[in-house]
Amino acid sequence: MKSDVQISSEATLKPIKDLALKMGIDEKDIELYGNYKAKISLDALKDKEEKGKLVLVTAITPTPAGEGKTTVNVGLSMALNRLGHSAVSTLREPSLGPCFGIKGGAAGGGYAQVVPMADINLHFTGDIHAMTAANNLLAALIDNHIHSGNALDIDVNRILWKRCLDMNDRNLRNVVVGLGTKADGIPREDGFNITVASEIMAVLCLANSMEDLKVRLERIVVGFNRSGEPVTCGELEATGALALLLKDALKPNLVQTLENTPAIIHGGPFANIAHGCNSVLATRLGLMTSDIVVTEAGFGADLGAEKFLDIKCPMAGFKPDAIVLVATIRALKMHGGKAKNDLGTEDLEALEKGVVNLDKHIENMQKYNVPLMVTINTFPTDTEAELEWLYNYVNDKGIPIAANQVFAKGGEGGEEMAKVLLDLMEKEESNYTPLYDSSQSIKEKIETIAREIYGADAVHFTKAVEKQLKEIQAIGLDHLPVCMAKTQYSFSDDPTLLGRPEGFDLNIRELRISAGAGFIVALTGAVMTMPGLPRRPAALNMDVLEDGEIIGLF
Repeated sequence: MKSDVQISSEATLKPIKDLALKMGIDEKDIELYGNYKAKISLDALKDKEEKGKLVLVTAITPTPAGEGKTTVNVGLSMALNRLGHSAVSTLREPSLGPCFGIKGGAAGGGYAQVVPMADINLHFTGDIHAMTAANNLLAALIDNHIHSGNALDIDVNRILWKRCLDMNDRNLRNVVVGLGTKADGIPREDGFNITVASEIMAVLCLANSMEDLKVRLERIVVGFNRSGEPVTCGELEATGALALLLKDALKPNLVQTLENTPAIIHGGPFANIAHGCNSVLATRLGLMTSDIVVTEAGFGADLGAEKFLDIKCPMAGFKPDAIVLVATIRALKMHGGKAKNDLGTEDLEALEKGVVNLDKHIENMQKYNVPLMVTINTFPTDTEAELEWLYNYVNDKGIPIAANQVFAKGGEGGEEMAKVLLDLMEKEESNYTPLYDSSQSIKEKIETIAREIYGADAVHFTKAVEKQLKEIQAIGLDHLPVCMAKTQYSFSDDPTLLGRPEGFDLNIRELRISAGAGFIVALTGAVMTMPGLPRRPAALNMDVLEDGEIIGLF
């Protein structure tokens, strides 16, 4: 089969302006970035009603065998359009970190891609660079304020705000800044997050408008003064400058799939260390301009879907109409103990052992009272016996299931899945309810997620976290939702525990205040907010030829 780059390069694209007009977006609200990319002015959202249904695509716990959640999202939106429905795909923007590291991009794959694929996976429209600049401007303003007399009496040992970079670089996790002479600043310990884990990313993705963006920026807690009181971005008088850097990044980006289905790609928070959902504005624009919005949330349903359902939807007032849970025979066999190199051979015993992972994700999603279906993202090595066994297993639970071949066949390969989804939404009404109530304490919310979603027996909080919990309560932020930072490879905080681990405790090592975004981040186990590169990064295989052809990207 052709590579993703080859397939995308052979696509026949429509001028993005034509797609926008077909969506009912006024020409004055279309800001072109060449022929095939556009930003949509926030004016396009004025005086429009949200008419569409909202469908979340999520997945089982990821493995090196591959699940293809984004590919299914794109394929499903194309299949729905083939069946005569106006559908839009809403996705996150890829980060350069995993692109040049190990995971690859986030534009789908095979014949279910968003295009122009190379542009989307590289600099795109510059949104993530703008967020990096805004984040680091705030960091510079903090240090400059201290250097210039420190009128706010900021405690240099209690600065919460870190610098960021959209690249995997473990050497930047912990740094010392301000070395040199007095003119070079005040020496202190600092560190970097990857940009997609920056609170600026979350603020932009959860903002409803420029006004809301400014409100969120203003309330960012950058640290504490020596009296123990929080110091905010607003007190540093930085809100206006940050908003200025983000004014264009706030506008959703419009591109298209290989079959010319509109795709709104905006915002890119990781789901293992951030809240893992595309922007509220992108989803809202989709709901205003289409019958069905197919969105996604990163990694497995224990991470991205939980945050979509417990953070994004309550904040934005969204009510999801259905959930599509993606699984593969290969990944389930890996959860059942089968080695990666042996996944191409039939093994019903491994499949039966590994299906417990799918079981837990099904149980979790049912707790939100949203109609649910399962789709099997098929591989050529899947056997009829394996497919039949999984179909029967899921059907016996009363859950609709459909296979898809969107990677190999595009929208055509997703028609069965689309028909099952449409039937599900017609027959079942969503009674969406978040997992926990905002009145619960931060500790109770963490324990609820750990027990109900991960299956943990207990939660251990370090002494430092117990102190942070009291501090959060004292400054009136205990009502906020929780964004769990946890390994994506397991329900537990141990990435080696596959399948459905039981009898484990979850370890909370740190809490981070994201008052601007509107949540508290709980770091579990050894999860890092600045990833490192693998022994042989994907970057070493990349190049661009004289004629502009890109090689090695995918």
